Amino acid sequence: MKNIAVIGSGTMGNGIAHVFAQNGYQVSLIDLKQEYLDKAIDKIAKNMDRQISKGILTEDEKGAALDRIFTFTDLEKGLTSVDLAVEAATENLEIKLDLFRKMDQLAPKEAILATNTSSISITKIGAVTQRPAQVIGMHFMNPVPVMKLVEVIRGYATSDEVTESVMNLSRDLDKSPVEVNDYPGFVANRILMPMINEAIYSLFEGVAGVEEIDTVMKLGMAHPMGPLQLADFIGLDVCLSILKVLHDGFGNPKYAPCPLLVNMVEAGYKGAKTGEGFYKYTPGNKDLVIASRFKK
Repeated sequence: MKNIAVIGSGTMGNGIAHVFAQNGYQVSLIDLKQEYLDKAIDKIAKNMDRQISKGILTEDEKGAALDRIFTFTDLEKGLTSVDLAVEAATENLEIKLDLFRKMDQLAPKEAILATNTSSISITKIGAVTQRPAQVIGMHFMNPVPVMKLVEVIRGYATSDEVTESVMNLSRDLDKSPVEVNDYPGFVANRILMPMINEAIYSLFEGVAGVEEIDTVMKLGMAHPMGPLQLADFIGLDVCLSILKVLHDGFGNPKYAPCPLLVNMVEAGYKGAKTGEGFYKYTPGNKDLVIASRFKK
């Protein structure tokens, strides 16, 4: 595999494109508007500059990697001659199913179709294609250029050959792939999201404040950031979406999203990307500032 398509140029999509291009693959980065793609290329370049400052990349390697990324607003043109297409669109079932129907029609018949979903059933996605044996999950972690884990999720129909190929491909990206089976939330989010939800419940029920909850988890459990800060970083809307998948998939009330999380998302307070969640985010300010509504 040498020709890769990445569909969606947001945080995860541009990170995935970055690591493929950095490791010698030709990348077709696809999105709805050229302005999204231009913003993604700018973000990739800045992240590569960060790698240069740390001695991970050279200027020449950065230039060569960027030259391997081609942008497209036309899905058909972007999928021509690819060996692997990685979907990195928003975490919405209907959007993903619609994309996979189109990817199945437009990508070469031998191509593997992967999704970066963090919770949605690979089996369900594969079932809308004519190649379910070639559909697999590649759940990269954010930030993609830094995080080593790739959760490789095989659907009910995913073949052994495709799974092995994607595991080897992930290793070629200098990642550490872990194979898991297709159940709601897989492993990472089945464990992580209930913890985040419980932290939000602890705040909602007045057990402790934002800073206290995050401090307990950082100092007591050696987490690099607290669960409320992490929820902001992931996106509260994404957390809510994953919890709904877990709740619907298992039918277990322990996965029910906290009402505070639901209200915050409905009100538009979705975390770092909107400027406020449990913390307040101001461009250029790296200090951790608790949102005024949660200050004591």
